Amino acid sequence: MDHSSAPVLEALVAYHEEGQLAFTPPGHKQGLGADPRIRAVLGDDVFRSDVLAISGLDDRTSSKGVLAKAQALMADAVGAQHTFFSTCGSSLSVKAAMLSVAGPHEKLLVGRDAHKSVVSGLVLAGIVPVWVDPQWDAERHLAHPPNADAFRAALREHPDARGALVTTPTPYGTCSDLAAIAATCHEHGVPLVVDEAWGAHLPFHPDLPTWAMDAGADVCVTSVHKMGSGLEQGSVFHLQGDLIEPEVLKSREDLLGTTSPSVLVYAALDGWRRQMVEHGRALYDDALSLASTLRERIEKIDGMHVHGRDDFCGPGRAADFDPLQLIVDVSPLGTTGYRVADWIRGHHRINLHLSDHRRTSAQLTHADDADSAQALVTALRDVVEHVDDLRPAARVEVPDPTSLRLEQVMLPRDAFFGTVEQVPWQKAAGRVSAEMLTPYPPGIPAALPGERLNAEVLHYLRSGVEAGMVVPDAADTEVRTVRVIAEG
Repeated sequence: MDHSSAPVLEALVAYHEEGQLAFTPPGHKQGLGADPRIRAVLGDDVFRSDVLAISGLDDRTSSKGVLAKAQALMADAVGAQHTFFSTCGSSLSVKAAMLSVAGPHEKLLVGRDAHKSVVSGLVLAGIVPVWVDPQWDAERHLAHPPNADAFRAALREHPDARGALVTTPTPYGTCSDLAAIAATCHEHGVPLVVDEAWGAHLPFHPDLPTWAMDAGADVCVTSVHKMGSGLEQGSVFHLQGDLIEPEVLKSREDLLGTTSPSVLVYAALDGWRRQMVEHGRALYDDALSLASTLRERIEKIDGMHVHGRDDFCGPGRAADFDPLQLIVDVSPLGTTGYRVADWIRGHHRINLHLSDHRRTSAQLTHADDADSAQALVTALRDVVEHVDDLRPAARVEVPDPTSLRLEQVMLPRDAFFGTVEQVPWQKAAGRVSAEMLTPYPPGIPAALPGERLNAEVLHYLRSGVEAGMVVPDAADTEVRTVRVIAEG
């Protein structure tokens, strides 16, 4: 296929060159009706390229096949059989994938470290989750993705499960052995869905972890806006094999997706694919080299340690690791990742990625260079110079994995839509949660609808909020009260 072509971008050029006049949405009519104050911030070109996908970019019947050609090129670029674009983020894409595998009251194996969007899919579809436990690093208080043995045991116990879902890489960059998990699923005749939201770059360099399609997964969901050059909400999901019909996957996406997709998002996805095919190897040569140098420089800063393969990979831990996620342990400084991230934003205008009770992180991509690397190192060094301002840090009461793992006693959907009440957090232990309680980022719920709350998880969330944790999806974001199933 001709990867120098970018069908969406080329159709946009043709739209402008032909001087087409629209009596259709969007109502700003290529910016003519937009407030000049808005255009001064967003730019005229944003509005000029914000056109209808149908009866705009393409004609009424899609006879030019603009989107179909762009999706076929993307599939060819990464070695998938089918690719679908989404302008609603991977939060939608993963739901479409789940609904292609299981329906109401059917079982789906799900790694318990799943993103909140997966839990939303369970609520919407009424799927019965069979939770597969992650691998817990007790020394570092960190969960890695479940391994193949855990999925194999779950399939033996639940032979009626319709498929499995695993999240890899995690936001911390740790990866499971996808080939082994896919083989385990296929031995039982069921498909594997991979939430690979953090892995858009993986197909384009051999020194990065193996990506889902190469490992034999059936569906892979990828957020191009996270590690690629897509605009926010730009996502793709790929399909291969014969366990899920492409028509089924497309119909599930159509059920959930918008009927007004953003051509801007489509264009960025299309252009990113061309960029990666033509220049991805060289771009990631540079990015991986920069990451290696940065790791060495940060490791030399007193009180900081950059986690790497030796920390995260091995028996009982992850199978692989993405070196572009710089996970910095700041606990020797006597403070938290929350405080470090907030201080760096306030004093250096640098936004770090995810932070927890002992770590903060910087996400590198092909867009970083020596200047951004230097700014990061300068900010981290400055933290050490002013660390007394960050002490004492409030202590987060992190439970052991046994206490962190709550019992699922109701379907997520039944609990979410059940009769609820709001109770003080001190009285919520033993009650069934009717909401997600999700430290964010990374967005992995500590408690789900239908799980029975315990004192340990409640203390973890409350102490976390006091220390700087954000729990944005709770009805009470301070977690002073909790939404639970009403009694009686």
